[in-house]
Amino acid sequence: MDCHAAVANHATRTFHLHPTQAHIQNAIGSDAKLVRMTLENIVRHPMRAYYWPISSGLLLGSSTFMPWMTVGDQHYGGIPDVTALWILGLAVLVVTLGGLSIVTRKNSRHPLLLVGLFAFGILFLAEQLMERSATQQSWAASQARAIVTGRRAAPTAEPAMASGTYLGLAASTMITLFGLTVMVSRAPQIYAEAEDDDL
Repeated sequence: MDCHAAVANHATRTFHLHPTQAHIQNAIGSDAKLVRMTLENIVRHPMRAYYWPISSGLLLGSSTFMPWMTVGDQHYGGIPDVTALWILGLAVLVVTLGGLSIVTRKNSRHPLLLVGLFAFGILFLAEQLMERSATQQSWAASQARAIVTGRRAAPTAEPAMASGTYLGLAASTMITLFGLTVMVSRAPQIYAEAEDDDL
């Protein structure tokens, strides 16, 4: 009798597990369907071109956390430098403009063009100024060491652009190129008019 009761108990538990498993499978299936529909909406969104400036803005913002100039073992630029804070603010503005364009389905290529040009100009000028400043600081440090040690000053290392500058310039160029597409899309189209032979 005990064996028959155990078998009956097991059958009852198995019977009660099936609805739970079916519910879990239905939930997983609905979640997978929702994810697939979301991905399809993202890929087929009419403003999907703005994913380009958004990704470029993220790259531009990440460049502010990298060194912009290296001289030997010394690194210059990046957060918390004031110029890097400006670039970080512009990167946030680019991502915001791109996100608003996707949500509202309105064009924001003109402001993105201006922001891209502004970011590129800031990075280019900052690189030139940092190269001059780094060279002067390296020369002053070499002279100070020579005075302290009483030896001849060692030649200073040449400043070199670091990964942050390359990434920032590339990202700002991508933003500018995206903004320039507004001129291509609005270029006037010239149509040839057929001449009237009856005149």
